[in-house]
Amino acid sequence: MSRSAASLSTQNQMNPETKMFSFQSFTISLTLLAAGLILLSSAVPLPSEDPVMDNSSDRQNGSTFLYFAYGSNLLKERLQLKNPSATIYCVAKLKDYKLVFGNHKGLASQRWHGGVATIEHSPGDEVWGVVWRMNMSDLESLDRQENVKMGTYSPVEVNVSTSRQDLSCRTYIMNSCVYAPPSPQYLQVIVMGAEQNGLPEDYQEKLRSIETNKYEGPLPVMEELEKALKKPKKERTEEIQSDD
Repeated sequence: MSRSAASLSTQNQMNPETKMFSFQSFTISLTLLAAGLILLSSAVPLPSEDPVMDNSSDRQNGSTFLYFAYGSNLLKERLQLKNPSATIYCVAKLKDYKLVFGNHKGLASQRWHGGVATIEHSPGDEVWGVVWRMNMSDLESLDRQENVKMGTYSPVEVNVSTSRQDLSCRTYIMNSCVYAPPSPQYLQVIVMGAEQNGLPEDYQEKLRSIETNKYEGPLPVMEELEKALKKPKKERTEEIQSDD
C-alpha cells in the first residue's frame, strides 16, 4: 500500500469520539461567531425610534417646516389632498392649551355645518396632535386652507413636546371664536386621524365623547374625502377646502 493510500485509510478510520469532538468544536466556533456579531451590532447606533432626534438638513436650510395639527388635519389623507409634501414627523402634545370648537365671529361653517376646531390657552390642560414635516412650497396652500387672508385663523408658533424634546411648530388659532358644537362628520374625521396616528387612548376617548350638533344632512366635503381615502396615494390630487 502506498504512503498516500495509508494516510487516507487512517483518516477514514478516525475514532468516532475524535469526529464528535471536531463537530462540537465547529459548533462552538459558530456560536462564538454569532455572539460576536450580536455584540458588534449592539455597539452600532441604530436609527432613533423618535424622529424628533433627527436634525434634518432640510429644516436647517429652510426648505421644510413643522406643522402641528390638532383638528381635521390629523388625518393624513385629508391633509395630503392639498399639501402632498406632508409626511408624519411625530406625535406630540401642546401643554397649557385645550381643544375647543366654534366659528369665526359666529358664522357657521357651510362646509362642515357646525363648529370647527381651534385651541385656546388653558393652564393645566393639553392638546395632543401630529407634527407634520412639509415643504415650504405648501405653506401658501396651508394658509389658504385655514383662511388666513380672510382673518378666520392666524398662524402662530407653539412649542410642543415629545418624550425626547420640545419642538417649535407652526399651527393656527381661530380669531373671534364663538363656541359651537361640531357636526358628527367633522368630529369623525378628527377621531379617524387620532386613531390613524396612535394618539393616547385616553385622549381618543375624550375626542369620542365630545357632544355634536347631531347634523344628519349631506356634506359634500365628506363625499370628497371618502373618495380620496379609496384612491391610491398617487391619485389623491383633488382639493378639499374647509375651515380647518
